[in-house]
Amino acid sequence: MHSPYPAPIPAEMLLLAYRSGIFPMADRRDDPEVFWVEPRQRAILPLERFHLSRSLRKAIRQDRFTVTLDRDFVAVIAACAQPRTDHPESWISDRIMASYRQLHELGHAHSIECWDGEELVGGLYGVAFDRVFCGESMFSRRTDASKVALGWLVALMRRAGYCLLDCQFMTEHLRSMGAVEIEQKQYLEGLARAFGDPAMSLPDAYAALLREAEADHSSSGKLIAQSLTQTS
Repeated sequence: MHSPYPAPIPAEMLLLAYRSGIFPMADRRDDPEVFWVEPRQRAILPLERFHLSRSLRKAIRQDRFTVTLDRDFVAVIAACAQPRTDHPESWISDRIMASYRQLHELGHAHSIECWDGEELVGGLYGVAFDRVFCGESMFSRRTDASKVALGWLVALMRRAGYCLLDCQFMTEHLRSMGAVEIEQKQYLEGLARAFGDPAMSLPDAYAALLREAEADHSSSGKLIAQSLTQTS
């Protein structure tokens, strides 16, 4: 039986697009077509400028949520694609979801999950290449869950040797976390500077963090909070 949707966007094409500063979106969930976006103004979050509020530091340090990496990429992207009050139509179409699942299987897309027991209550996903992470979307079903996921992402990127966190479009939520807007030309220059392999992959950075926490008889949340406090 044939799928009603076109095949996923080829992984090579997606990665070439990201390296060129563009990314795909769709008009609605069931749209079989995509359009390519190149924002004039790009939101990025400088890793050294991440704003760690007192309440967020407490949530991370106390391990309010169990935070995992790539434990359930499919569930995270599905949650991000759900309609919201302010966005009844999702730009994350079925074709786009299939495309990023394919990237994830190839090791170029990652998710960070926040769990309350066995319930997935927040998270984010995005695309990784060179020393760049392009955040695609995030969701939250508990207070601060998406912020905790973003804090972990920043800490893991720093640990792994990444240098550019792309947030695509500015929102007040991102601005409050330290995001800034730059011209697309500046963004492309940042991509060029970020070319090359990081010191380690994000999964390796996550595994190293867990080992360090175990060796120190500490919690991973405390280590994350400490690393973020050093530059916040």
